[in-house]
Amino acid sequence: HVKLREIRKKLNRRERINMENKKNSHLLEYDGCNHLRLRLVLATLSGKSLKISNIRAKETSPGLKEFEASLIRLFDKITTGSKVQVSETGTSFTYSPGLLTGGKVEHDCSLERGVGYFLEPLLAIAPFCKNPLHVVLKGVTNNDIDPSPDLLKQSALPVLLKFILVDEGLDIKVDKRGCLPNGGGQVRFSCPVRKTVRPVQWLDQGKIKRIRGVAWATRVSPSVPNRMIESAKGVLLKFVPDVYIYSDHTTGAKSGKSPGFGLVLTAETTTGARLSAEVISRPSGSEPTVPEDLALECANQFLEEVYRGGCVDSTVQSLALIMMALGPRDVSKVVTGPLSNYTVSCLRHLKDIFHIVFKLDNVENDEELKVGADKVSLACVGIGFTNLSKRTT
Repeated sequence: HVKLREIRKKLNRRERINMENKKNSHLLEYDGCNHLRLRLVLATLSGKSLKISNIRAKETSPGLKEFEASLIRLFDKITTGSKVQVSETGTSFTYSPGLLTGGKVEHDCSLERGVGYFLEPLLAIAPFCKNPLHVVLKGVTNNDIDPSPDLLKQSALPVLLKFILVDEGLDIKVDKRGCLPNGGGQVRFSCPVRKTVRPVQWLDQGKIKRIRGVAWATRVSPSVPNRMIESAKGVLLKFVPDVYIYSDHTTGAKSGKSPGFGLVLTAETTTGARLSAEVISRPSGSEPTVPEDLALECANQFLEEVYRGGCVDSTVQSLALIMMALGPRDVSKVVTGPLSNYTVSCLRHLKDIFHIVFKLDNVENDEELKVGADKVSLACVGIGFTNLSKRTT
């Protein structure tokens, strides 16, 4: 009897250890608030629970910021069955993802960050919802930290279209513009759903055939956009003859609550690649911004992005990598410019969560042209992700 009891105790211990290992295999644990959006996106797509600890534990104001809490609430709105547990101090939280339902959602974003902060993670998960996603985001549409809706529309949507192949219902529309510090903007984002994404072989950047842009202004003189357009064209027309920059001067209810102006430039190549850059004026209350100087700064940043090159620009490199990882069990390959720090972190998180490794190779430039930075070729075999929530027709 004594031996039987000892054997049972050992078996019970082994069962407990196995159960704990199974639970821990579905739990992602990280320290710090870095890459919170990326971790939430990958945890939601993988169905694994996420635990983040030591969030600003040593700072004077520890815990989650208002914009991070707002982002978690947005994820809760577009999913069903999600569970979020935040500690009393706010320095740690656990997120158990539910099913992506999508549908019509309205969300008031925190004024601490721009709408682009909330829009970027939505681009990665929107195609895998149960119903087509229609989101209305309210807050600051343009700031100097996050990409604007104009930039994401020109850069991110063409990349997403390469993988989902459905143009109908895919759009980003700016209803109202809102600048720092008071916001007042409104952006609509809609995206169709797909069961799977397709593999992509995007190796040729092509030649730049035209440049388009948007010079926008709110609650300032109508001459400001025209001044930016003339200054930017003085630089860009030296390289490409087909340059057209739209003027978008909003007044009244569509102009938000704070004055501001900015410029977005996009280069379109013969193979459909987009390279973009943008600038924005300093918020009211600080030193004034000269429109001509701002346009020259944007033109220089834009030429720097063109010099970096690649089939996707530095802003949406991570979106392309996530779509490649979620693709079918086939080889996807994309050529980009030099990898940004955020892209390197994205590669590490994809390895941790999906156990997928990319093959990276240097792509040297054409010896005859000798123009541009060295490119990077990224290749992987997708995990074969399938949207089980999609309604069948």
